[in-house]
Amino acid sequence: MHPTLDRLANTDFPPIQRNALTTLQVNLGYLCNLSCLHCHVNAGPTRKELMDKATVDQLFEFIDQQSIETLDLTGGAPEMNPHFEYVVTEAVKRGLTVINRCNLTILEEPGYEHIAEFLAKNKVQIVASLPCYSSDNVDAQRGNGVFDKSITALQKLNALGYGKELELSLVYNPQGAQLPPEQASLEKEYKQHLFDNFGIVFSGLLTITNMPIKRFGSTLISKRSFDEYMDLLKTSYQSINLDNLMCKSILSVDWQGYVYDCDFNQMLELPAGIASSKKHISACLTLDFNQQPITIADHCYGCTAGSGSSCGGALT
Repeated sequence: MHPTLDRLANTDFPPIQRNALTTLQVNLGYLCNLSCLHCHVNAGPTRKELMDKATVDQLFEFIDQQSIETLDLTGGAPEMNPHFEYVVTEAVKRGLTVINRCNLTILEEPGYEHIAEFLAKNKVQIVASLPCYSSDNVDAQRGNGVFDKSITALQKLNALGYGKELELSLVYNPQGAQLPPEQASLEKEYKQHLFDNFGIVFSGLLTITNMPIKRFGSTLISKRSFDEYMDLLKTSYQSINLDNLMCKSILSVDWQGYVYDCDFNQMLELPAGIASSKKHISACLTLDFNQQPITIADHCYGCTAGSGSSCGGALT
């Protein structure tokens, strides 16, 4: 895989600082039942990195000390971590809003069929990846048969109340080296197509820009289109997006418990702006993250290009 950090580190992106820390985004491991082309984590079925129970407990010590409001669980497929249900249960006990970033197909895998009902029982918000409403496009990006499994999983979630009284958001990623279309209009297309053809309803659509790192970044380099894509991100920069960047309210934690300013910085192993080297969450229990500098590089233009991009979708 081609490394991308050396192409991103020398940046003219404006300095930014964190506001109040409200959300902890935790990567429970890189193990996944899929190997998607756009995956900035490079997750897959052969990955062995999984957060252990001791680190999970350190997370909750941090959460209690810092008065975190939202726990955002990601992976890989976070459900494949053996402590996933413990994490959700402990978070719900504390009254946290819990978000689970789900690839949908995991809900149809042997041994995970009960997860959908578990999530509904605990009122976990689901953010589910469905990069297109066309079966050909989804399967091309994520693997053969993924679209059909995703539709079956969405119908199961609808039957449990998701997309109605329970929050169910879908995630769109572009097929290649272009920005996402306008979020609101694309959401209307998704809702009409999925309801008309499959009877599926969902709460909202989140459009997320592909980041020039890990698997997608390596593909760009292989196709000799990395510089062209970076030019697109930079020429599409909108300063209005700076105020709403997700890194201003979240802290990202990797499977070993080290902290980063965002999930993308985690994948590039860029330490949080509070330190010059990686810092473990157990050493951050009483740190004040408000107004701390955020580590930046050229990939940050991906979050500020066009309508902006975050784990919560478009920024403007």
